[in-house]
Amino acid sequence: MTVLAWWIIPVAGGVLAALWVAFSSRTRSTGDRDSVQGYERFRAAMERKPERPEA
Repeated sequence: MTVLAWWIIPVAGGVLAALWVAFSSRTRSTGDRDSVQGYERFRAAMERKPERPEA
């Protein structure tokens, strides 16, 4: 029975490692559309004239 207990630890570690690899290597959306829209908003804000005169 103790041999079985000693085998459970590395097997559980292997299963957790496999789950971590599957989770970390999944395909993610790049979010390019949101990034480009954010950049366009930033450019528009930088091109606007300030509402108050500079001191």
